[in-house]
Amino acid sequence: MAPTTSAASTPASTPTSTPAAPTRCATSELAGSVAQSAGGGTAGGYGLTITLVNTGARECTLTGYPGVSFVGDGNGTQIGAAARRTSTGTPPSVVRLLPGGTATAAVQVTEAGNYDAATCEPSPVDGFRVYPPDNTAALFISYPNATGCRSPQAPLLTVGPMSG
Repeated sequence: MAPTTSAASTPASTPTSTPAAPTRCATSELAGSVAQSAGGGTAGGYGLTITLVNTGARECTLTGYPGVSFVGDGNGTQIGAAARRTSTGTPPSVVRLLPGGTATAAVQVTEAGNYDAATCEPSPVDGFRVYPPDNTAALFISYPNATGCRSPQAPLLTVGPMSG
């Protein structure tokens, strides 16, 4: 009699799905606001906090620095130089935003009056143009309480990374 062999039966595998990691927040999923920072002022300047809110229906992330500049003339014309980044010495962290969640960035504003008028070319501003990290579309955040310098030779803004 010939020996018989039987194939070992293996249980059928069931594919498991791991939730996809959230992807970056698109500008269209965000709304912005600005407020005076408590105790964030410096001699000749003041601190602001830009807040971005996830208005979308999904979780998303922000990593890095927003692009920030003053705009004016009632039509979004950039006034002066864009904000310079402040260095914290550590890489920016990933901020995960659930729907309705917020992330903030600290902005320091130097008073336009610290420069002579010829260097600064003072101009009222309408607010900020804010590019969320890794986005090429911007948000407008109204802030008509400031005076900017039209000249890029008189930089007024510095910005920190997004934090949760």
